Amino acid sequence: MDVRQLTILRELFERGSLVAVARALHVTPSAVSQHLTALQRTCPTPLTEKRGRRLALTPAGEALAAAAVDVAAALDRANRAVEAHLESLDTPVAVCAFNSVGLAWFGPLLRELNGAPPLRCTDEDVAQQDFPGLVADYDVVIAHRPEAGPPWPTRRLRVVPLLTEPLHVALAADHPLAGRERLTVADVADERWISVHEGFPLAGALDVVAAAARRPLDVVHRINEFFVSAAVVASGDALALLPALTSRAEPGVVLRPLADLTLNRRIDALLRPEALARRGVGTVLDALRGLAARSA
Repeated sequence: MDVRQLTILRELFERGSLVAVARALHVTPSAVSQHLTALQRTCPTPLTEKRGRRLALTPAGEALAAAAVDVAAALDRANRAVEAHLESLDTPVAVCAFNSVGLAWFGPLLRELNGAPPLRCTDEDVAQQDFPGLVADYDVVIAHRPEAGPPWPTRRLRVVPLLTEPLHVALAADHPLAGRERLTVADVADERWISVHEGFPLAGALDVVAAAARRPLDVVHRINEFFVSAAVVASGDALALLPALTSRAEPGVVLRPLADLTLNRRIDALLRPEALARRGVGTVLDALRGLAARSA
């Protein structure tokens, strides 16, 4: 049975005529009749009968109209439950982030929200193409990609921009180039390099450096964790591209921008469209925007 049809049956019981029902529901009497005819097809016994020139309910129709009151009350309770869920700050919000931003933002985020809403934090280190799929498991997915790389697929998710972060060259503090305020691609093209694993977001950023140098770079290490990369950089064995705003300063490591090449990564929140209707999710996004603004 269709809820709209039950509503019309109930209105006919209470108002007594097709014209009165049509006027109350802002439809034509013909539309009211069509709904009643469709409802009748679902029932094994007549719901209405002619009494003179007036259409009235049979005892079965009156019984169904009374049941329609219960249906309307149940639907109202269901709608109120959904509204309460959407407005609640007691419902936990599941947030996942790639490792470096989880390290930089999870602690401040938890302190700022102070349990309203409760957070469920998870770190996820995945290839760039796998970030969109995480929205099936988490309310908010903090993802990153090279600014020059392909955008996120927006047909099935929503993208909330958080931060555009420069990527700088990380060198050991005693490296011969460390004394310069800015470097060029030519300065670093012949160095040994650390890259992330193939397919992970910042692999594409190092490819941009190689393209500008017009030759492949000598990638000697594949390390996804930035703090592990920084430890290797500090040894003097190789250089790396590291985020300039969200990474922690490591002893023995300096960051230098490239003067002739702009390298950035985009940090975005990815969500299913329906998640944006929840007040708790909106509160988390507002806090993330604030953290991102303070990081810039």
